[in-house]
Amino acid sequence: MNGEMVFVFGLVIVTAILMATNRVRYDVIALLVVLALMLSGVLTVGQSIAGFGSSVVILVAALLIIGEMLDRTGVARAVGEFILKRGGSSEVRLIVLLMSGAAVLGTVMSSTAVVAVFIPIVARIASETGVKRQRLLMPMAYAALISGMLTLIATTPNIVVSEELESSGARGFGFFSFSLIGVAVLIAGIGYMLTLGRRLLPNHSTPEESESRGRTLRDLFHDFQVSESIDCVRLSATASLAGRTIAESGLGERGVRIVGIRRGGTRTEEQIVAPDGATLLRVGDTLLVTGEMFEHLDAFPGVTVEPISPRALQRWLWEAGSVSVLVHPESGLIGRSIKDVRFRSRYGLHVLGVRNGQQAVEDHANRSLRAGDMLLLSGRWSRIDALRAHTHDFVVMETPRERTDVVKAYRKRPVALAILAMMVILTVFELVPLTAAVLLAALAAILTRCLSMDHAYRAMHWSSIVLIAGLLPLADALAVTGGTDFLVNVMMTSVGELGPYAVFTALFFLTAGLSLFLSNTAAAVLVAPIAIYAAEQIGVSPYPMAIAVVMGASAAYATPVASPIVTLVVEPGRYRFTDFVRVGVPLLILTWLVVVLVTPLLFPFGELVADPTRVGAVAPPIE
Repeated sequence: MNGEMVFVFGLVIVTAILMATNRVRYDVIALLVVLALMLSGVLTVGQSIAGFGSSVVILVAALLIIGEMLDRTGVARAVGEFILKRGGSSEVRLIVLLMSGAAVLGTVMSSTAVVAVFIPIVARIASETGVKRQRLLMPMAYAALISGMLTLIATTPNIVVSEELESSGARGFGFFSFSLIGVAVLIAGIGYMLTLGRRLLPNHSTPEESESRGRTLRDLFHDFQVSESIDCVRLSATASLAGRTIAESGLGERGVRIVGIRRGGTRTEEQIVAPDGATLLRVGDTLLVTGEMFEHLDAFPGVTVEPISPRALQRWLWEAGSVSVLVHPESGLIGRSIKDVRFRSRYGLHVLGVRNGQQAVEDHANRSLRAGDMLLLSGRWSRIDALRAHTHDFVVMETPRERTDVVKAYRKRPVALAILAMMVILTVFELVPLTAAVLLAALAAILTRCLSMDHAYRAMHWSSIVLIAGLLPLADALAVTGGTDFLVNVMMTSVGELGPYAVFTALFFLTAGLSLFLSNTAAAVLVAPIAIYAAEQIGVSPYPMAIAVVMGASAAYATPVASPIVTLVVEPGRYRFTDFVRVGVPLLILTWLVVVLVTPLLFPFGELVADPTRVGAVAPPIE
């Protein structure tokens, strides 16, 4: 071992320790690695920063944009709602649906984002079914990890390994090259969670969801003694209300408030939120009302009243909601009534109720506002958010939990699905290179307004991008100093004589083990060149060895700090460190067993053709 090799190995160890202690940000560690390689002279300045120009970095950034598109258009939440509807109160059925849903979504969007979206869905399922959250969150998080084994773009290590294959002269992986292996692991993982894993899952009590997520819209209505009934009123051709303005309708005098109007067909649908008194009601309108409309049907012939469906209510809540505000002691509105202020015209919001202390105020529209009054306001979320700028008049006190569940671009969901399908088709049939297909999809998401350019930039997790770009040169440093050769020789000495299965196993557990301390991306960066070189040394195809790295990088089940995907569920599930060791280690062994049995069927070890290019002479992977 020369001095430079010792330095690089030391740098790897220090990097692993810093990441394991979690006291220094990962992106800072990556930048320190770049500086260390640069200042030590192991790599030139250009080689040290080459990672920032890597196609891997561009791919990751574009995939983060696509994941944000799927989140903002509600594709992920639609899957969650389907699970809530189909799962019922059966723990077994819920585990199957949650794991399947998380795995499928994780193939095309960030697995971390999938888990973040699913946590409130699981909490809601738990509150409505009585199934404990901790029985569902861990299986869901593990399925999100397994999603990385299903498609090429599902996780960054897959792209890193594929790029390493190409740089060695072999053909890179296709979009679905190893999907059958991943599906086998997913099926085995679900089976494990329904049998042994279910017995190992923790079963201690956790706090109620309401403590962590806040109160609901219905809770606010109850506080202000506003009718919690929300109904749909449809105006037929004979409706007496048609042709009148809201002010002329007489509904307000009967305690019925129109908080929204849905007008037009499916494609030309218009939603009028918090309409004012001058809004004209038309035949075919669907009114969203609060109050006891059923009590006044005789006075309004030609109207049909029915409880609002959960789907329709969800769409309304994505557009509008309510908030409670406190009248500031120095507000210029004090002493003036809501009618005098013309609240709806001024702020674009309805005042549904007023409370002074704990006492709800009757006929609040004509009562003068006082310092300390609490108002319950209803309207578009954008208008509600704008209230925070009126700091001299109001103090926003409580926003219901429904605000956090808003899907802002839900109308663009079909467009988002079409963009996703386009990207997959372009990639699978190799009509354009993978990088071009992903960039086209990201650009299409912006041009079709599924998300804005600002949202696209915010979707890029710059810390993750810097981490990848900063660690890529570390693999180059190992190669330049002879460290890769040294590690391969150690591996060959230890297990090489036992055959390719032993080398495959060693690579799998090396990658999985490093992923417990480093990020899985860092583990893939370091082990991928070792795997390909090891394949050359024993004269077999590099593809099964590359698969060992791909699968090992997504098998970080055994500790809660191994991946942010797992870390996210620790707090809401009140898990202990030992919970992950107890449930994760058997799953890790099961994953290895499935992978080592299935991989050779799709990627035979074979032998290299006697050709100077060696690796490039091997048959390409199955598409």
